[in-house]
Amino acid sequence: MTTLQSAASSAAPGVQRAGLRLYLLAMIAFEIAAYRSGRGTVLIVALAVAIAFVARGVWLRRPMTRIHAAAALLCLLVAGLAYAWEHSHVAFVAIAVSGPVLVLPVGSRPEPEEEDRIASLVEESSGDPLAPFALNSSKSYFYNAGRTAAIGYRARAGIAVVSGDPVGHSPAFDDLLSDFARFASDRGWRVAVLGASENTARLWQSGDRGRPRMRSVCIGCDVVVDVGHFTLVGRRFRNLRQAVHRSQNAGVTTEIIAERDLSPEVRNQLLEIVSHTRSGHQRRGFSMILDHLLDGTYPNMMIVIARDRDMIPVGFQRYGLADHGDEWSLDVPWRSPKAPNGTDERMAVDVIDHVRHAGGTSVSLAFAPFPDLLGPNGTARWQSAVRMGLRLGDSIIALESLYRYLDKFHAGADKRFVLFKLRYLLPAAWAMLTFEFVPHREYSAGRSNRS
Repeated sequence: MTTLQSAASSAAPGVQRAGLRLYLLAMIAFEIAAYRSGRGTVLIVALAVAIAFVARGVWLRRPMTRIHAAAALLCLLVAGLAYAWEHSHVAFVAIAVSGPVLVLPVGSRPEPEEEDRIASLVEESSGDPLAPFALNSSKSYFYNAGRTAAIGYRARAGIAVVSGDPVGHSPAFDDLLSDFARFASDRGWRVAVLGASENTARLWQSGDRGRPRMRSVCIGCDVVVDVGHFTLVGRRFRNLRQAVHRSQNAGVTTEIIAERDLSPEVRNQLLEIVSHTRSGHQRRGFSMILDHLLDGTYPNMMIVIARDRDMIPVGFQRYGLADHGDEWSLDVPWRSPKAPNGTDERMAVDVIDHVRHAGGTSVSLAFAPFPDLLGPNGTARWQSAVRMGLRLGDSIIALESLYRYLDKFHAGADKRFVLFKLRYLLPAAWAMLTFEFVPHREYSAGRSNRS
């Protein structure tokens, strides 16, 4: 997080007006001096470009802080020196750049100190498999007036990307969305949403009470097992049943334990599994992946550990809990290359049994992107061609193996949507993709941040 971003998010109106006036006075003084020297005409275009950017920034209500103003004035100083030394091209660029620098969009500030409050709202959330992921430490939060509901978001490139649905008291969501839209507008941000459920997507699209009307695109679905109706009996579950039996025959056993109860020895064994996987430990994710793997930062995290016949861990899965522990959502599964066949399926089935016996309701196994395109029913030639192209990104998402795995559970699926204004498609796409797939720092309340 830069000083510019954290300071600009709370820029006072007086500071903005003073900064804008000072910048405009400096521009006028510079242009008058250049024109009197007989060489100012060529810089009128640069002046027009800079003013156009400033006007657009004012229209977008982007905040201007002291740092914004200082950076813009520094550009003008560089332009003045370059012009005095007859480097007119450098002067032209410096003047033109000073405009967008003054109204540079600001980012958001991570708020890991809100972890306990957000965790309590996640406990109150039901029917939302993405609720536990609201705890990702890179997020900022916006609460309703009663602080009974909250939105997790990040801002980049002038876009405030909302992560999934709000958490907390669902009757407060409607007003919360409107309040957040006004909050974002006051900071010069345009709103986009990554991973909204169907109900929340409809609220955003209604355009009521100042909410922006956005386009929605289905990007996939939650794969959720209703534990009360789950069974391994029947022909359709034959592949899953066989996978579980293979793990049992190989001597695999499982243990389910709270993440905060892991001993240092076991934690190191599990991290060793992570280090030997192809991708290793990557601190990425926004709306559907958590950070702080195995360090006990977040409450209500459960781990299922698979051990071989020598009691050596060969895989584990991490789950976040919502609705007072009744709903479990899989974060990221990890598996040793030496793990017997069926280890992943065995861990998932044992978690489902555990949740059912504890009186829980559901287990979310994954987010399945673009199921109509990438799922097993997509057999058209063009779908096959797209799947072949996406194999290039298989190291990131492992799409083919994911669908083979999920197909064994025959679980229910609820759609997820991305929402955006078409005119801001490019910056919205950039912000969402970098938030979700580019590694970020882990932020901790009261502790030094880790890269």
